[in-house]
Amino acid sequence: MQPKGLIIVVPLALAAALSLTLVSRDSAFSSTIIVGALLLVVAFVSTKLSLYLLVFSMLLSPEFLVGDLTGGGGAAGRGITLRLDDFLLVVIGFVCLAKMAIHKGVMPFLRTPLNRPIMFYIAAAGLATLIGVLGGRVKPMSGFFYWLKYYEYVFLYFMVVSAVTTKEEARGLVIASLVTCFAISLFALAQIPSGERASAPFEGEMGEPNTLGGYLVFMLAIVVGLLLTNGAVASRFPYLILLVAGSIGLMATLSRASFLAAGVLILSVIGFMAPRRPILMTMVLIAILSTPLWAPHAVKERVLYTFTQEETEGQIRMGALRFDTSTSDRLRSWHQSFALWKKFPVWGTGVTGGLFMDAMYPRILMETGLLGLVAFFVLIWSIFRMSITSYRLATDQFSRGVALGFLLGLAGLLAHAVGSNTFLIVRVMEPFWLFAALVARGLLISQAVEPSMRESGAPSIAAGLAEAARKPAFGRSRFAKPNL
Repeated sequence: MQPKGLIIVVPLALAAALSLTLVSRDSAFSSTIIVGALLLVVAFVSTKLSLYLLVFSMLLSPEFLVGDLTGGGGAAGRGITLRLDDFLLVVIGFVCLAKMAIHKGVMPFLRTPLNRPIMFYIAAAGLATLIGVLGGRVKPMSGFFYWLKYYEYVFLYFMVVSAVTTKEEARGLVIASLVTCFAISLFALAQIPSGERASAPFEGEMGEPNTLGGYLVFMLAIVVGLLLTNGAVASRFPYLILLVAGSIGLMATLSRASFLAAGVLILSVIGFMAPRRPILMTMVLIAILSTPLWAPHAVKERVLYTFTQEETEGQIRMGALRFDTSTSDRLRSWHQSFALWKKFPVWGTGVTGGLFMDAMYPRILMETGLLGLVAFFVLIWSIFRMSITSYRLATDQFSRGVALGFLLGLAGLLAHAVGSNTFLIVRVMEPFWLFAALVARGLLISQAVEPSMRESGAPSIAAGLAEAARKPAFGRSRFAKPNL
């Protein structure tokens, strides 16, 4: 922002904060006002600095539950969880919109391959919720705020795409995210001696190990992508330390959905690398198959508990298999959600209009119907296709490594969503959409570079890809670049 604007904005913000503090007798409210004013000033001074604050607050900010916004369909246990980064995102978003209004001619959102799929998904969920409100299945406030969460995630995407303009800025946000991940991993390791399942900071007494597991799987995928890409990082040692710390923290969560996601992540790595390094990947596969021999006792016990729990009421049997009560409850909720979906096959019950369940796919089908499920998978396919394109067209190895890691992380989260509402969890979706924005921005930068290469007479990216496609593909991944 221009210095003249700062001369006006900063005194006004501080004066407003001071006046509200003086008239208020509530110290907590006064502190909130002061923090809000400071965040507003920071956002006006530098949008990029505020993005760093947002990155560090993604898993390091306190949260609290507001109200009992249960859905009309008996979605017990729902409530709006607010965190510091929610307020920070609102402040940054307000500042970005204000700057766009001041600087005329600036497009509100850059055009990316995900714009239409995102709007399709949000519109499908909004339409289903509106129909649910009119049908009496959804309480207006509950449905509105949960639907608004979708906007929060994607607004972060659009904001980062617009604010980040160079590869150096993107690299800085990636490093900040990895530093945050390392701090979270150390926090998880510190909980191991207590014997409790590891969870993220500031999650209250109960904690959410499943959430921490999903976050770690995604961030470890980014690390793996950078490690697998030659020349992406100057030194691999810090990334290897993060990989080890994060992996131990992941095991400390004892989250079966996260273990499933980690397994899919490893299989994706093997599928990607096997054509070029068959011996190494064979050794990795052997190590995975021998997991029962070396995995920690608590991890093996947690996985086997699915089938070895003592016989009790509420367990579901499938032939000789007997599932534990937690898995049985999930299977029943799947069945109940399908039964409820049959009543509203096209639109669904609306957001918060159905049962509360920890499974992403049946929940989408139940709440938004076939329209919402199609919109969701269109969005996922668009993200996958954009990431593949960004990986292929990347003009530097670091961007290519981030795109590869994002692809691996997407595969892991799709598996994690089998036993969790992964794509609705704030602490997982904020880093996910942050990296989606960085991958999209990398693609836009690569596409902007190609015309200048063509004008200078240098071989274009497309020509290089065409030449690589004409070469024999034996012995390397079909996604791999020749210089990887």
